[in-house]
Amino acid sequence: MKTLEEELAQRHAQHLYRERLVLESPQGAEVRVGGETLLSFCSNDYLGLANHPEVVAAFRAGAERYGVGAGASHLVTGHSRAHHALEEELADFVGAERALLFSTGYMANLGVVSALTDRHDHIFEDRLNHASLIDAARLTRAKVNRYPHAGAEQLADMLARDPRPGLITTDAVFSMDGDIAPLAELTHLASKHGMRLLADDAHGIGVLGKNGRGSFEHLEVPLVPPAILMGTLGKALGVFGAFVAGEAVLIETLIQRARTYIYTTALPPAVAEATRASLRLVRAEGWRREHLRTLVAKFRAGAQQLGFALTSSSTPIQPLILGETRVAVETSRHLRERGILVPAIRPPTVPDGAARLRISFSAAHTATQVDQLLETLATVISG
Repeated sequence: MKTLEEELAQRHAQHLYRERLVLESPQGAEVRVGGETLLSFCSNDYLGLANHPEVVAAFRAGAERYGVGAGASHLVTGHSRAHHALEEELADFVGAERALLFSTGYMANLGVVSALTDRHDHIFEDRLNHASLIDAARLTRAKVNRYPHAGAEQLADMLARDPRPGLITTDAVFSMDGDIAPLAELTHLASKHGMRLLADDAHGIGVLGKNGRGSFEHLEVPLVPPAILMGTLGKALGVFGAFVAGEAVLIETLIQRARTYIYTTALPPAVAEATRASLRLVRAEGWRREHLRTLVAKFRAGAQQLGFALTSSSTPIQPLILGETRVAVETSRHLRERGILVPAIRPPTVPDGAARLRISFSAAHTATQVDQLLETLATVISG
Protein backbone atom coordinates (compact mmCIF):
# COMPACT_ATOMS: atom_id res chain seq x y z
CA MET A 1 0.00 0.00 0.00
CA LYS A 2 1.29 3.45 -0.94
CA THR A 3 1.86 6.04 1.72
CA LEU A 4 -0.14 9.26 1.65
CA GLU A 5 3.00 11.07 0.55
CA GLU A 6 3.48 8.65 -2.36
CA GLU A 7 -0.14 9.02 -3.46
CA LEU A 8 0.12 12.81 -3.44
CA ALA A 9 3.39 12.68 -5.39
CA GLN A 10 1.71 10.45 -7.97
CA ARG A 11 -1.14 12.91 -8.36
CA HIS A 12 1.41 15.67 -8.97
CA ALA A 13 3.13 13.58 -11.64
CA GLN A 14 -0.17 12.86 -13.38
CA HIS A 15 -1.23 16.54 -13.38
CA LEU A 16 -4.16 15.63 -11.12
CA TYR A 17 -3.14 17.52 -7.98
CA ARG A 18 -5.84 19.95 -6.88
CA GLU A 19 -5.04 23.30 -5.30
CA ARG A 20 -7.33 25.96 -3.89
CA LEU A 21 -7.41 29.52 -5.12
CA VAL A 22 -7.64 32.14 -2.39
CA LEU A 23 -9.92 34.96 -3.51
CA GLU A 24 -9.43 38.43 -2.08
CA SER A 25 -12.58 39.92 -3.62
CA PRO A 26 -16.27 39.18 -4.06
CA GLN A 27 -17.40 37.07 -6.99
CA GLY A 28 -17.67 39.04 -10.21
CA ALA A 29 -16.52 39.22 -13.80
CA GLU A 30 -13.15 40.19 -12.36
CA VAL A 31 -11.68 38.73 -9.17
CA ARG A 32 -8.54 39.25 -7.09
CA VAL A 33 -6.34 36.18 -6.59
CA GLY A 34 -2.86 36.34 -5.11
CA GLY A 35 -2.63 40.08 -5.68
CA GLU A 36 -3.66 39.76 -9.33
CA THR A 37 -6.85 41.02 -10.94
CA LEU A 38 -8.10 38.29 -13.27
CA LEU A 39 -10.96 38.10 -15.73
CA SER A 40 -12.92 35.11 -14.43
CA PHE A 41 -14.82 32.62 -16.57
CA CYS A 42 -15.19 29.87 -13.99
CA SER A 43 -17.90 30.93 -11.54
CA ASN A 44 -21.41 29.51 -11.27
CA ASP A 45 -22.71 32.98 -10.36
CA TYR A 46 -24.61 32.94 -13.65
CA LEU A 47 -26.81 36.01 -13.07
CA GLY A 48 -24.20 38.12 -11.29
CA LEU A 49 -26.15 38.25 -8.02
CA ALA A 50 -23.56 37.00 -5.50
CA ASN A 51 -22.45 40.57 -4.72
CA HIS A 52 -25.64 42.44 -5.64
CA PRO A 53 -26.27 45.37 -3.23
CA GLU A 54 -29.88 44.34 -2.55
CA VAL A 55 -28.84 40.77 -1.72
CA VAL A 56 -26.04 42.00 0.55
CA ALA A 57 -28.42 44.41 2.29
CA ALA A 58 -30.98 41.64 2.85
CA PHE A 59 -28.28 39.43 4.34
CA ARG A 60 -27.22 42.23 6.68
CA ALA A 61 -30.79 42.95 7.73
CA GLY A 62 -31.43 39.24 8.27
CA ALA A 63 -28.40 38.96 10.54
CA GLU A 64 -29.53 41.98 12.55
CA ARG A 65 -33.01 40.48 12.99
CA TYR A 66 -32.23 36.78 13.47
CA GLY A 67 -28.57 36.69 14.46
CA VAL A 68 -25.81 34.83 12.65
CA GLY A 69 -26.68 31.16 13.16
CA ALA A 70 -29.90 29.14 13.10
CA GLY A 71 -28.85 27.45 16.34
CA ALA A 72 -30.62 24.13 15.78
CA SER A 73 -32.06 21.80 13.17
CA HIS A 74 -35.32 22.66 11.41
CA LEU A 75 -37.21 20.13 13.53
CA VAL A 76 -36.02 21.55 16.86
CA THR A 77 -35.91 25.37 16.98
CA GLY A 78 -33.93 26.21 13.83
CA HIS A 79 -36.83 26.81 11.43
CA SER A 80 -37.37 30.57 11.31
CA ARG A 81 -40.00 32.74 9.67
CA ALA A 82 -37.37 33.57 7.03
CA HIS A 83 -36.92 29.87 6.16
CA HIS A 84 -40.66 29.33 5.99
CA ALA A 85 -41.25 32.32 3.76
CA LEU A 86 -38.44 31.29 1.41
CA GLU A 87 -39.85 27.77 1.05
CA GLU A 88 -43.25 29.20 0.12
CA GLU A 89 -41.72 31.61 -2.38
CA LEU A 90 -39.57 28.92 -3.99
CA ALA A 91 -42.58 26.62 -4.38
CA ASP A 92 -44.53 29.42 -6.02
CA PHE A 93 -41.58 30.28 -8.27
CA VAL A 94 -41.17 26.78 -9.72
CA GLY A 95 -44.88 25.96 -9.72
CA ALA A 96 -44.88 23.20 -7.10
CA GLU A 97 -47.16 22.56 -4.13
CA ARG A 98 -44.34 22.83 -1.63
CA ALA A 99 -40.59 23.21 -1.29
CA LEU A 100 -38.14 22.13 1.40
CA LEU A 101 -34.80 23.78 2.21
CA PHE A 102 -31.56 21.80 2.54
CA SER A 103 -28.12 23.06 3.47
CA THR A 104 -26.50 21.98 0.18
CA GLY A 105 -27.47 20.35 -3.08
CA TYR A 106 -25.33 17.36 -2.14
CA MET A 107 -27.35 16.91 1.06
CA ALA A 108 -30.63 17.40 -0.79
CA ASN A 109 -29.87 14.64 -3.28
CA LEU A 110 -28.71 12.27 -0.56
CA GLY A 111 -31.81 13.08 1.46
CA VAL A 112 -34.29 12.45 -1.34
CA VAL A 113 -32.73 9.25 -2.63
CA SER A 114 -32.29 7.70 0.81
CA ALA A 115 -35.82 8.69 1.86
CA LEU A 116 -37.48 7.16 -1.20
CA THR A 117 -35.45 4.00 -1.83
CA ASP A 118 -33.77 1.16 0.03
CA ARG A 119 -31.87 -2.02 -0.76
CA HIS A 120 -34.96 -3.66 -2.25
CA ASP A 121 -35.37 -0.99 -4.94
CA HIS A 122 -33.76 -0.23 -8.27
CA ILE A 123 -32.18 3.11 -9.16
CA PHE A 124 -31.60 4.05 -12.79
CA GLU A 125 -29.08 6.86 -13.24
CA ASP A 126 -27.53 8.74 -16.13
CA ARG A 127 -23.92 7.73 -16.62
CA LEU A 128 -22.76 11.35 -16.28
CA ASN A 129 -24.73 12.22 -13.15
CA HIS A 130 -23.25 14.51 -10.53
CA ALA A 131 -21.26 12.87 -7.75
CA SER A 132 -24.00 13.60 -5.22
CA LEU A 133 -26.53 11.49 -7.14
CA ILE A 134 -23.99 8.71 -7.65
CA ASP A 135 -23.07 8.65 -3.97
CA ALA A 136 -26.71 8.78 -2.93
CA ALA A 137 -27.49 5.68 -4.96
CA ARG A 138 -24.53 3.84 -3.48
CA LEU A 139 -25.51 4.66 0.08
CA THR A 140 -29.01 3.23 -0.29
CA ARG A 141 -27.58 -0.19 -1.25
CA ALA A 142 -30.26 -0.36 -3.95
CA LYS A 143 -29.47 -2.09 -7.22
CA VAL A 144 -27.97 0.64 -9.40
CA ASN A 145 -28.41 0.59 -13.17
CA ARG A 146 -26.55 3.19 -15.24
CA TYR A 147 -27.93 4.12 -18.64
CA PRO A 148 -25.96 5.85 -21.43
CA HIS A 149 -25.79 9.62 -21.17
CA ALA A 150 -29.18 11.20 -22.01
CA GLY A 151 -30.17 7.79 -23.37
CA ALA A 152 -33.93 7.74 -22.88
CA GLU A 153 -34.35 5.02 -25.52
CA GLN A 154 -31.79 2.78 -23.85
CA LEU A 155 -33.41 3.42 -20.48
CA ALA A 156 -36.77 2.42 -21.94
CA ASP A 157 -35.26 -0.90 -23.02
CA MET A 158 -33.75 -1.45 -19.57
CA LEU A 159 -37.07 -0.75 -17.86
CA ALA A 160 -38.93 -3.04 -20.23
CA ARG A 161 -36.62 -5.90 -19.27
CA ASP A 162 -36.64 -5.21 -15.52
CA PRO A 163 -39.65 -3.06 -14.56
CA ARG A 164 -39.14 -3.03 -10.79
CA PRO A 165 -40.23 -0.05 -8.70
CA GLY A 166 -37.62 2.52 -7.87
CA LEU A 167 -36.21 5.85 -8.89
CA ILE A 168 -34.74 7.50 -11.99
CA THR A 169 -32.11 10.17 -11.27
CA THR A 170 -30.53 12.67 -13.62
CA ASP A 171 -28.84 16.03 -13.78
CA ALA A 172 -31.19 18.42 -15.56
CA VAL A 173 -28.25 20.47 -16.83
CA PHE A 174 -25.04 18.45 -16.76
CA SER A 175 -22.41 20.42 -14.92
CA MET A 176 -19.39 19.50 -17.03
CA ASP A 177 -20.98 19.37 -20.51
CA GLY A 178 -23.75 21.94 -20.20
CA ASP A 179 -26.32 19.87 -22.08
CA ILE A 180 -29.88 19.27 -20.91
CA ALA A 181 -31.48 15.94 -19.98
CA PRO A 182 -34.49 14.68 -21.98
CA LEU A 183 -36.88 15.45 -19.13
CA ALA A 184 -40.10 14.88 -21.10
CA GLU A 185 -39.06 11.34 -22.07
CA LEU A 186 -37.73 10.54 -18.60
CA THR A 187 -40.90 11.80 -16.94
CA HIS A 188 -42.98 9.65 -19.29
CA LEU A 189 -40.91 6.55 -18.51
CA ALA A 190 -41.15 7.16 -14.77
CA SER A 191 -44.92 7.52 -14.99
CA LYS A 192 -45.32 4.48 -17.21
CA HIS A 193 -43.37 2.23 -14.83
CA GLY A 194 -44.69 3.59 -11.53
CA MET A 195 -41.39 5.24 -10.59
CA ARG A 196 -40.26 8.70 -9.48
CA LEU A 197 -37.87 11.00 -11.36
CA LEU A 198 -35.40 13.14 -9.42
CA ALA A 199 -33.94 15.92 -11.59
CA ASP A 200 -30.98 17.89 -10.21
CA ASP A 201 -31.46 21.34 -11.79
CA ALA A 202 -28.60 23.05 -9.96
CA HIS A 203 -27.40 24.72 -13.17
CA GLY A 204 -30.83 25.45 -14.66
CA ILE A 205 -32.69 27.24 -11.88
CA GLY A 206 -32.65 30.99 -12.48
CA VAL A 207 -31.03 30.58 -15.90
CA LEU A 208 -33.30 28.54 -18.16
CA GLY A 209 -36.91 29.11 -19.11
CA LYS A 210 -38.77 32.32 -19.92
CA ASN A 211 -39.15 33.12 -16.22
CA GLY A 212 -35.95 31.45 -15.00
CA ARG A 213 -37.82 28.51 -13.48
CA GLY A 214 -35.28 26.09 -14.88
CA SER A 215 -35.06 23.13 -17.20
CA PHE A 216 -38.65 21.97 -16.77
CA GLU A 217 -39.95 25.36 -17.89
CA HIS A 218 -37.35 25.55 -20.67
CA LEU A 219 -38.48 22.19 -22.08
CA GLU A 220 -42.16 22.92 -21.37
CA VAL A 221 -42.45 19.87 -19.11
CA PRO A 222 -44.94 20.27 -16.22
CA LEU A 223 -43.39 19.92 -12.77
CA VAL A 224 -45.93 17.40 -11.50
CA PRO A 225 -45.62 13.86 -10.13
CA PRO A 226 -43.70 11.71 -10.81
CA ALA A 227 -41.13 14.52 -11.20
CA ILE A 228 -39.12 15.87 -8.26
CA LEU A 229 -37.03 19.01 -8.64
CA MET A 230 -33.82 19.71 -6.76
CA GLY A 231 -32.46 23.22 -7.18
CA THR A 232 -29.52 25.00 -5.61
CA LEU A 233 -29.35 28.56 -4.29
CA GLY A 234 -25.59 29.09 -4.61
CA LYS A 235 -25.34 29.30 -8.39
CA ALA A 236 -27.68 31.56 -10.37
CA LEU A 237 -29.26 32.90 -7.17
CA GLY A 238 -25.81 33.76 -5.86
CA VAL A 239 -26.32 32.76 -2.21
CA PHE A 240 -26.10 29.31 -0.57
CA GLY A 241 -28.19 26.21 0.06
CA ALA A 242 -30.65 24.09 -1.89
CA PHE A 243 -34.29 23.06 -2.05
CA VAL A 244 -36.47 20.20 -3.18
CA ALA A 245 -39.85 20.92 -4.77
CA GLY A 246 -42.80 18.65 -5.42
CA GLU A 247 -46.22 17.72 -4.13
CA ALA A 248 -47.14 18.19 -0.47
CA VAL A 249 -47.03 14.50 0.44
CA LEU A 250 -43.48 14.23 -0.93
CA ILE A 251 -42.28 17.16 1.17
CA GLU A 252 -43.93 15.77 4.30
CA THR A 253 -42.23 12.43 3.62
CA LEU A 254 -38.84 14.13 3.35
CA ILE A 255 -39.41 16.01 6.61
CA GLN A 256 -40.02 12.65 8.31
CA ARG A 257 -37.39 10.53 6.57
CA ALA A 258 -34.59 12.56 4.92
CA ARG A 259 -31.66 12.14 7.30
CA THR A 260 -29.69 15.02 5.74
CA TYR A 261 -32.60 17.30 6.60
CA ILE A 262 -33.42 15.95 10.06
CA TYR A 263 -29.95 15.64 11.53
CA THR A 264 -28.24 18.92 10.64
CA THR A 265 -28.39 22.57 11.65
CA ALA A 266 -30.62 24.76 9.50
CA LEU A 267 -29.19 27.39 7.16
CA PRO A 268 -28.60 30.74 8.87
CA PRO A 269 -31.83 32.75 8.59
CA ALA A 270 -29.84 35.64 7.15
CA VAL A 271 -28.99 33.41 4.18
CA ALA A 272 -32.68 32.74 3.68
CA GLU A 273 -33.40 36.47 3.72
CA ALA A 274 -30.64 37.12 1.20
CA THR A 275 -32.04 34.37 -1.02
CA ARG A 276 -35.52 35.91 -0.88
CA ALA A 277 -34.03 39.17 -2.17
CA SER A 278 -32.15 37.30 -4.89
CA LEU A 279 -35.29 35.44 -5.93
CA ARG A 280 -37.12 38.75 -6.31
CA LEU A 281 -34.37 39.94 -8.65
CA VAL A 282 -34.52 36.71 -10.66
CA ARG A 283 -38.24 37.20 -11.16
CA ALA A 284 -38.11 40.94 -11.91
CA GLU A 285 -34.97 41.26 -14.03
CA GLY A 286 -35.36 39.00 -17.03
CA TRP A 287 -32.74 41.09 -18.83
CA ARG A 288 -30.08 39.17 -16.92
CA ARG A 289 -31.06 35.92 -18.65
CA GLU A 290 -31.37 37.66 -22.01
CA HIS A 291 -27.92 39.22 -21.68
CA LEU A 292 -26.46 35.87 -20.61
CA ARG A 293 -27.95 34.13 -23.66
CA THR A 294 -26.49 36.86 -25.88
CA LEU A 295 -23.02 36.36 -24.41
CA VAL A 296 -23.20 32.58 -24.85
CA ALA A 297 -24.30 32.96 -28.49
CA LYS A 298 -21.48 35.45 -29.11
CA PHE A 299 -18.91 33.10 -27.64
CA ARG A 300 -20.16 30.10 -29.61
CA ALA A 301 -20.16 32.01 -32.89
CA GLY A 302 -16.66 33.33 -32.27
CA ALA A 303 -15.29 29.99 -31.12
CA GLN A 304 -16.67 28.25 -34.21
CA GLN A 305 -15.07 30.87 -36.46
CA LEU A 306 -11.77 30.16 -34.74
CA GLY A 307 -12.19 26.44 -35.40
CA PHE A 308 -12.74 25.31 -31.80
CA ALA A 309 -14.76 22.13 -31.31
CA LEU A 310 -17.78 22.88 -29.14
CA THR A 311 -20.33 20.65 -27.46
CA SER A 312 -24.05 21.01 -28.08
CA SER A 313 -24.52 23.11 -24.94
CA SER A 314 -26.65 26.25 -25.19
CA THR A 315 -26.29 26.98 -21.46
CA PRO A 316 -23.71 29.21 -19.73
CA ILE A 317 -21.49 26.12 -19.37
CA GLN A 318 -19.30 25.97 -22.47
CA PRO A 319 -16.60 23.28 -22.25
CA LEU A 320 -13.59 23.14 -24.53
CA ILE A 321 -12.53 19.49 -24.44
CA LEU A 322 -8.76 19.22 -24.89
CA GLY A 323 -8.28 15.52 -24.12
CA GLU A 324 -5.02 15.05 -22.25
CA THR A 325 -4.87 16.25 -18.67
CA ARG A 326 -1.45 17.82 -19.21
CA VAL A 327 -2.72 19.87 -22.15
CA ALA A 328 -5.71 21.17 -20.17
CA VAL A 329 -3.54 22.12 -17.20
CA GLU A 330 -0.97 23.90 -19.35
CA THR A 331 -3.63 25.75 -21.33
CA SER A 332 -5.23 26.95 -18.12
CA ARG A 333 -1.84 28.14 -16.88
CA HIS A 334 -1.14 30.05 -20.10
CA LEU A 335 -4.52 31.75 -19.89
CA ARG A 336 -3.83 32.84 -16.32
CA GLU A 337 -0.49 34.27 -17.37
CA ARG A 338 -2.52 36.45 -19.75
CA GLY A 339 -4.99 37.54 -17.08
CA ILE A 340 -7.83 35.08 -17.63
CA LEU A 341 -8.96 32.55 -15.03
CA VAL A 342 -10.37 29.27 -16.39
CA PRO A 343 -9.26 26.25 -14.31
CA ALA A 344 -8.72 22.89 -15.98
CA ILE A 345 -11.22 20.13 -15.20
CA ARG A 346 -9.53 16.75 -14.96
CA PRO A 347 -10.32 13.12 -14.09
CA PRO A 348 -12.03 11.84 -12.04
CA THR A 349 -14.42 14.79 -12.39
CA VAL A 350 -14.56 13.97 -16.10
CA PRO A 351 -13.64 10.69 -17.86
CA ASP A 352 -10.06 9.85 -18.80
CA GLY A 353 -9.13 11.52 -22.06
CA ALA A 354 -11.81 14.20 -21.65
CA ALA A 355 -9.91 16.86 -19.68
CA ARG A 356 -11.19 20.32 -20.53
CA LEU A 357 -11.54 23.97 -19.85
CA ARG A 358 -14.97 24.55 -18.31
CA ILE A 359 -15.79 28.05 -19.43
CA SER A 360 -18.82 29.54 -17.70
CA PHE A 361 -20.49 32.87 -18.31
CA SER A 362 -22.25 35.36 -16.07
CA ALA A 363 -24.63 38.22 -16.70
CA ALA A 364 -21.90 40.31 -15.07
CA HIS A 365 -19.67 39.80 -18.14
CA THR A 366 -19.60 42.26 -21.03
CA ALA A 367 -19.42 41.56 -24.75
CA THR A 368 -15.93 43.14 -24.75
CA GLN A 369 -14.78 40.65 -22.12
CA VAL A 370 -16.06 37.75 -24.25
CA ASP A 371 -14.04 39.13 -27.18
CA GLN A 372 -10.99 39.26 -24.91
CA LEU A 373 -11.51 35.62 -23.95
CA LEU A 374 -11.81 34.55 -27.58
CA GLU A 375 -8.71 36.47 -28.64
CA THR A 376 -6.68 35.03 -25.78
CA LEU A 377 -7.90 31.49 -26.41
CA ALA A 378 -6.91 31.79 -30.06
CA THR A 379 -3.41 32.89 -29.07
CA VAL A 380 -2.91 30.24 -26.41
CA ILE A 381 -4.36 27.21 -28.15
CA SER A 382 -2.82 27.93 -31.53
CA GLY A 383 0.57 27.99 -29.80
